[in-house]
Amino acid sequence: MSPDARLMCGISLVLVPTIVYGGLTVLGVISGGMYGAPAPTGLTPLQTTFYRAGHAHAGVLMLLSLFLQIFLDHAALPGSLIWPARISAVAAALLVSGGFFAVAHVPSLRGILYIGALLVAVTTLTVGVGLVRSR
Repeated sequence: MSPDARLMCGISLVLVPTIVYGGLTVLGVISGGMYGAPAPTGLTPLQTTFYRAGHAHAGVLMLLSLFLQIFLDHAALPGSLIWPARISAVAAALLVSGGFFAVAHVPSLRGILYIGALLVAVTTLTVGVGLVRSR
């Protein structure tokens, strides 16, 4: 593993406790505050759904981010694309999951979610093409 991949994987892993806290918050939301972390009360069913989606996407996209860091070490990409792809992989996980939580309370912030989704698509496509080209 390259030093750059190791750095970005380390940063990603340091962010994992925020996902754990998010899970405890979701537990608080769905249990009416009986379990988990203190959570907002009086959420609508739609807001609760956004909380669940935000937490689920955080975990899955953080795992994808970790894999992409390793894959970037083996992708045939111009050097000028490697660091933007590394940063975008982590940023996408933060923006998508954060976007769901933001939309739960301020629907006009949906742009955060869309930017994150665009980063997921562009980053995975870029790394995928780089891996296919590296054969």
